[in-house]
Amino acid sequence: MPVEVTAGEPGLARPLRVGIVAGESSGDQLGAALIAALRERVPQVQCFGVAGPKMIAAGCEAWAGAEELAVMGLAEVLHHLPRLLKLRASLVRRFLAARPDVFIGIDAPEFNIGPLGLARRLHRAGIKTVQYVSPQVWAWRQGRVRHIGRDCDLVLCLLPFETAFYAEHEVRAVFVGHPLADQIPLEVDRAAARAALGLDASATVVALLPGSRVGEVERLGRDFIDATAWLTARRPEMRFIAPMATGRAREVFERKRSEATDCAEIMVLDGQAQRALAACDAALVTSGTATLETLLTRRPMVVAYRVGALTAFLFRRLRLLKVPYFSQPNLLVGRALVPEFVQEGVSAEALGAALLECLSDEAYQRALASEFETVHRRLRVGGAGRAAEAILECVRGIESSGGAVRESES
Repeated sequence: MPVEVTAGEPGLARPLRVGIVAGESSGDQLGAALIAALRERVPQVQCFGVAGPKMIAAGCEAWAGAEELAVMGLAEVLHHLPRLLKLRASLVRRFLAARPDVFIGIDAPEFNIGPLGLARRLHRAGIKTVQYVSPQVWAWRQGRVRHIGRDCDLVLCLLPFETAFYAEHEVRAVFVGHPLADQIPLEVDRAAARAALGLDASATVVALLPGSRVGEVERLGRDFIDATAWLTARRPEMRFIAPMATGRAREVFERKRSEATDCAEIMVLDGQAQRALAACDAALVTSGTATLETLLTRRPMVVAYRVGALTAFLFRRLRLLKVPYFSQPNLLVGRALVPEFVQEGVSAEALGAALLECLSDEAYQRALASEFETVHRRLRVGGAGRAAEAILECVRGIESSGGAVRESES
């Protein structure tokens, strides 16, 4: 039955119910901001599903942890398939029993709208479905757009160019901006960040962000660590900080560091990625949300990406990639603004040499900061609030009135 917001008559009103499945730490961050924005508009909203610690703190009931969906790559998903299928079956049962007024998949495209198709099953059961964060369907495996249009009532896009692709395929999509652009100030305080981390104000500091997924740290952590040794051999005064997204990521990184025969001293942090980026002069970053965070803090970066051998083979064999770049900064400006290294191209020497070049070219740094500021302002449009408004509009009868939800008789 359709739902409508009411003033909350005793015995008739119930809260707006929102089912959410968010993947890994970036999805948790987006989900927490979205829940807060929804609660500003509908104070009685109830949220439940797959959530991380920030979403739980924002009031989401967690049926499973967001880290369970931290799986990347085509072939890599197959390894986790039995576990993911079991989780999907459990979630389908619970969501169908709870009958949320809307289901929101936050990132985790392979689970929510990809082969595992949670959104498809809920949509077929008559539940409104929204995908928050478009998969890079415009970049690779473009045929997926047909399934997205079939299974989702709305796609919320973080990047401004994505809606044009969906319009071509007659899929309803709205650009909402990126909440990180609202959270990170236009001018970050480097001195304050260094003081908080106990770093010398005059030191040359490099941040290492080897990824939030354990698989990413497994594949790239050693290269990042070896790059610190390569850099220190040429610039002994350099200092390195490495914010870890999760405890598991830290364990893998520390193991990789213990295996290295030569390694610079690295300050390993639990979380604090934005503080580390504010404090640094440049960063080595795994492709993903961290590249956007680096852009928003206007720091030079070198980006790396590596997937498993089978996934890489499939990409090349099937020619799945449709764009010339893979990092968000280069996609957003439409040209090779920051150095990118992928698969066999990732090495300590390649990463170190590119980083030294960035640090040595002051004109490049100024131009980069100007480009990054332009992008920051384009994305700084109240992302969480826009997303909440679009979701409420998607659900029939829901208005931004701060009331409860009542089932109508029609």
